[in-house]
Amino acid sequence: MDPVATTLVILVLAIVAFLSNRVPLGIVAIGVSVALWATGILDLGQALSGFGDPTVIFIASLFVVSEALDSTGVTAWAGQQVIGRAGTSRTPLLVVVCVLVAAVTALISVNGAVAALIPVVVVVATRAGIAPSQMLMPLAFSAHAGSMLALTGTPVNIIVSETAADAGARPFGFFEFGLVGVPLLTGTLLIIAVFGRRLLPERAPTSLPQDVTSHARTLREQYALPEGTELIGVREGATEVVVAPRSELIGLHLFPGMATPSGDLVVVAVQRAGEDLRGPDATLQAGDTLLLSGPWELLERNTSGPDVLVVEEPSRVRRGVPLGAGAKRAMVILGVMVLLLATGVVPAAIAGLLAASALVLTRVVTPKQAYRSVSWTTVVLVGGMIPLSTAFVETGTADVIAKGLLDVVGDGSPYLALLAMCLLTMVLGQLISNTATVLIVAPIAVVIAADLGVSVLPFMMALAVSGAASFLTPVATPANTMVLEPGGYRFGDYWKLGLPLLLLFLAVAVLYVPLVWPF
Repeated sequence: MDPVATTLVILVLAIVAFLSNRVPLGIVAIGVSVALWATGILDLGQALSGFGDPTVIFIASLFVVSEALDSTGVTAWAGQQVIGRAGTSRTPLLVVVCVLVAAVTALISVNGAVAALIPVVVVVATRAGIAPSQMLMPLAFSAHAGSMLALTGTPVNIIVSETAADAGARPFGFFEFGLVGVPLLTGTLLIIAVFGRRLLPERAPTSLPQDVTSHARTLREQYALPEGTELIGVREGATEVVVAPRSELIGLHLFPGMATPSGDLVVVAVQRAGEDLRGPDATLQAGDTLLLSGPWELLERNTSGPDVLVVEEPSRVRRGVPLGAGAKRAMVILGVMVLLLATGVVPAAIAGLLAASALVLTRVVTPKQAYRSVSWTTVVLVGGMIPLSTAFVETGTADVIAKGLLDVVGDGSPYLALLAMCLLTMVLGQLISNTATVLIVAPIAVVIAADLGVSVLPFMMALAVSGAASFLTPVATPANTMVLEPGGYRFGDYWKLGLPLLLLFLAVAVLYVPLVWPF
């Protein structure tokens, strides 16, 4: 079969697999790489080159940085400090939430920022008498706009920057994305503030994330502890566990104030069927509850075995503690990484690796925590789809698609070509991963720019903007999915606010971007 036809068949099959939602994204990406090798389109080195690409390494390292900021309570602290001063009026509170998530997203990615701030926003909205459904979709959509404020906002930014450099232009600067990100965020805020009340539903959530403050109060009430008892703090808090069947703890005599058998934790309270377990003859049975206190790391280590069942994971509760242990080190390391990226002293991948390594060496995160923090689905997705971009170039597939697109829109105006590329990206981006979409469209955009004899920079920046405009469905991005249940949303709720925002992003991509990065 003709190499171009073979590449297109692989592309179509990949898109069908993405749309089916029956095959994991990582498996689809790996299948693409294997298929390109099996059909002889690429040799083995080319087919697997994506997994060692600097872009993939940089993306992986950013997940570790994001985990450090999240697990040490930096994100929770920022949320409480900013939102706590916004008052209870709907519009000011909404604007503050949107600006906050945009700023956090620029540094730690869309998904990390939204996941970290959902509990804070739900609690604040509830206390202000505002339905969470009026706040959470703006939270997710503002994060998409915030992803355009800096290079680290989304993997898409990293991809288009590297593609521009590979095409003979130059990579985008760390804060250069802000030239388009600020107008996008401003427009997003205006649309949300003016039209949000009418376009967003007033609906009760189907599930609510945990409020750490409420959790600590519940524990105090359950175990009749004094109101001043500090259960969840910077270096310690507490966790509630249930003695498991066949646990080695069964038969032991534990009482408040004593250490656990490991010597690492302190027993704060012991109950059976909701009543305090007292007396010298009282020994543990399966189903008894223990309230344990100790350093966060030791809590996680000593409650991860088969002897107890954890009611609330310590790692989850810890994220809601503002400026926990290691927070200052995490912020310093983040600042150094941003400085390295902004000045270009070292390649982006090296800056990311240095930051991730420093976080482990300074014990802000453990090696196990660092490995678990990486979204391997994203890493494998990008690594597996990069060879498809290579195949588009090697086989001339990108030339064929670009020629077909130019035949439709004509080759007289680069604006029309830019419009067609953005529309293609936005349509695909509502259905499949925006990262995969950009990897598919990027080589086509490079060929279009070359055929028109214009700079590739406006095409790459417009591609990033279009890739961020995933607003119409809850499955377009993980962030959209995250707010679905806490906001009580339905599938059809998204396009009502999403469509005006998509049109804003389209206008900025086609009309504004070429003014800043001329053809």
